[in-house]
Amino acid sequence: MECACLSDPRNAALILRLHFHDCFVQGCDGSVLLDDTVTLKGEKNAPNNKNALKGFRIIDKIKNSIESECPGIVSCADILTIAARDAVLLVGGPYWDVPLGRKDSRNAAYELTDTNLPTADEGLISIISKFISQGLSVTDMVALSGAHTIGKARCVNFRKRIYGDFKMTSTSMISPISSSYLSELKSLCPPIDQINGSSDNNETSMDNITPDLFDNSYYHVLLKGEGLINSDQELYSSFLGIQTKKIVEKYAANTIAFFEQFAQSMVKMGNITNPETYVNGEIRKSCRFVNT
Repeated sequence: MECACLSDPRNAALILRLHFHDCFVQGCDGSVLLDDTVTLKGEKNAPNNKNALKGFRIIDKIKNSIESECPGIVSCADILTIAARDAVLLVGGPYWDVPLGRKDSRNAAYELTDTNLPTADEGLISIISKFISQGLSVTDMVALSGAHTIGKARCVNFRKRIYGDFKMTSTSMISPISSSYLSELKSLCPPIDQINGSSDNNETSMDNITPDLFDNSYYHVLLKGEGLINSDQELYSSFLGIQTKKIVEKYAANTIAFFEQFAQSMVKMGNITNPETYVNGEIRKSCRFVNT
């Protein structure tokens, strides 16, 4: 991970997102890493994952290196969980101990990616329910959302926001900086392209202050009302978000509090288990395919 993050800090966000998308779909079992085969429909090309997930080759390299030294010992699920922790640490975030012993699934859950994963345009109550269904609290949700401090979003996920309520939530749209930021976003993501989708995969940072540093700037962006995607800004601006608003304000004011809770919430998320995998799982030889 060190080599990957030194070559491009963006790789930290890619691995962190992979881990999140893995754990929210039938537990942290490495199912997100599986390629499609004749007998298995993987999760990579599901609507909520297609064009959104990268970093698979980084995990492949780590797995190959480990297999050459200790074959059949470390699961892909454990590798992804550890890599996510190391990725955060390498770009300035907190450290936490990673409990080990996960097994790799022998199947994937294409359909669950639509029902389990939060989407960019989703409302606050719906997002909260998805976290609660995974055994995670509202506090966990706000803390884990802080991972977007190093994340990027695609135009297809923020076009509605910048041509919709961005001006209404922003507390500083009269300032030249905010106006120029919105103009920049619209230039990256023209409204006419909504028809042909030619700019859908254009990306920009969700934290436009310190995009390559894991810090609490993401929460400052929300305080200004300039969260790039709707589901992020909902944490602070939704009239239903009395609890989430207070947590956002807390983390914006106290980096240590954010780091401590983020570490705890990552351990909690990393422990989401699929009972079937726990009993019938395996240690894959390749993270892309089940063993034969």
